[in-house]
Amino acid sequence: MPAKLDTQLNPIVDDALPFAASLQLAVGQASDKGHKSQNEDAIGIRIPSGVALMTKGIVSVISDGVSTAEGGAQASAISVSNFLADYYSTPESWSVQTSSAKVLLALNRWLYGLGQDYRDARRGFVCTFSALVFKSCTVHMLHVGDSRIYRFRRGELTQLTHDHSTKINASHQYLTRALGMDVKLDVDYKALTLEQDDLYLLTTDGIHDQFTEYELLQKITHFYQQHSQLNDDLCEQFCQLLIKKALALGSKDNLSAQLLCVTQLPKQAIDDVYHSLSQRPFPPPMSVAMKLDGYQVTHIIHQSQRSQVYRVVNEQGQAFCMKTPSVNYIDDAAYIERFMLESWIGQRINSAHVVKVVEQHKIKSALYYLTEFLSGMSLAQWLSQHKKAPVEDVLQLVKQIELGIRAFHRRETLHQDLKPDNIFITREGVVKIIDFGSCYIKGVAEISSPLTRIIF
Repeated sequence: MPAKLDTQLNPIVDDALPFAASLQLAVGQASDKGHKSQNEDAIGIRIPSGVALMTKGIVSVISDGVSTAEGGAQASAISVSNFLADYYSTPESWSVQTSSAKVLLALNRWLYGLGQDYRDARRGFVCTFSALVFKSCTVHMLHVGDSRIYRFRRGELTQLTHDHSTKINASHQYLTRALGMDVKLDVDYKALTLEQDDLYLLTTDGIHDQFTEYELLQKITHFYQQHSQLNDDLCEQFCQLLIKKALALGSKDNLSAQLLCVTQLPKQAIDDVYHSLSQRPFPPPMSVAMKLDGYQVTHIIHQSQRSQVYRVVNEQGQAFCMKTPSVNYIDDAAYIERFMLESWIGQRINSAHVVKVVEQHKIKSALYYLTEFLSGMSLAQWLSQHKKAPVEDVLQLVKQIELGIRAFHRRETLHQDLKPDNIFITREGVVKIIDFGSCYIKGVAEISSPLTRIIF
């Protein structure tokens, strides 16, 4: 499969996400069929923009189709293109490990199923798979097979992957693990801290079988010392140079390489973070009949040192709950980040048993968010009024609470403050979990911040 660099991905527009994406890489890749009739390798790099860069990261994938499998070339092409597409389709709140594991499990079953169409198992759809996901200040490594990933840091070259292969003799070896080989898949996973100027090299065996680790180290060191600042063109030139040299050394396999250099890490000063978070002003405490962005306050539902909640109606008479931050924390960046995350979380959990955050299709003039308006009472109030409730009624409530909790867990999110005051029962008897102020989101926790994150 020819080398392909994809740097276009439509970002998800979400003006409530309180992070700035500043991770930058210089990347390059190259692939050649060598002396073979077709190229069974596949490579791909995707660099998204906006929100996806923060929540999902930059992905580099390399795959080598097993030549003894008739569908090897198709398997490698499928694994690269589908991983790059499907990984970015997973929920933003999922961690890299969960997102990648779900996608690879589905890919493996698909390839294995395609291979079962043949009576001869050797004619299946089998390939190696190695990938790096660069997210915030961490790189996540996924690996199965005998493609390789190296890291060059401060003059030292380290092979991060282990070859899943067994040698039969000096010239023959076979894979012990690969995509599509078995219905079960065991993928090596590591999460490693990034450093400025790290170099990551991914290769198929058509290249690394021709060099010793010391020879690779020499080539990367020479390349690195030649250029004070790396860019995409230079990284691609290095990959092409490796291919040319490996062919000169007698490589008879397909040859593919990817080189990625960390040129900027998303580390910010607290003052910069506060400036980013404070783009919208805090609304002042409001009273009945006051308006904000066309929403008129009809009732004050709750006021505390940390926030205010109002019942508001829009110009069409529809009722909503409006939550606003307290002006007591106007200079507290960690507080602002947490408040903004509340609406971000709520927009990504879809359940009849979790209060819905209302998406607005107009620009806000201040910091607040809306939820559906609920008529009824809290579980705390219900318990005080139903001290001898029938077991059947209690079980019905518990079942609905469980469904709401599952909706959080499907997004790798923990509510962390589940109590009777945060469980609402509508007049129709529907249970709704409310309050996202203490939620832990695995995918967000992977995004570095100079702030000490808080929960309400």
